[in-house]
Amino acid sequence: MTIAIARISDAPLDAAAHLAAVEQPWVGAVTSFIGTVRAQDPEAAGPVVALEYSGHPDAEATLHDIAMSAIGDRRAIVAVSHRVGRLAVGDAAVVIAVGTAHRGDAFTICRDVIEEIKRSLPVWKKQWTDDGEALWKGIGG
Repeated sequence: MTIAIARISDAPLDAAAHLAAVEQPWVGAVTSFIGTVRAQDPEAAGPVVALEYSGHPDAEATLHDIAMSAIGDRRAIVAVSHRVGRLAVGDAAVVIAVGTAHRGDAFTICRDVIEEIKRSLPVWKKQWTDDGEALWKGIGG
């Protein structure tokens, strides 16, 4: 098991770099997930115009642990990043790429990584709507 990338970054996320990071001769399946900022949220009073992410200093280490836990005892390589700072609608907030020998493990690991990020990564977001209102959402939001 290998973690190629586990990064919290204020720079735009590069999906192609994550896919390239999991290329290995033994990899026969690659899955990916890109979570982007969307313009609608059922909890928002109006259209969303931006999200502002902030992370705990331990967030990167936690992200690494999340990926390791998702891999478990399977042979896999994972590249995962979460963005912090102010993001506009359409910007990538999370990018995950998983390489395994077979597709079943790749899908499972990728899903486990994003679900655990939503549950426990110490990153919080402030959601801005077009009327200037802001709503803080914590872990799991």
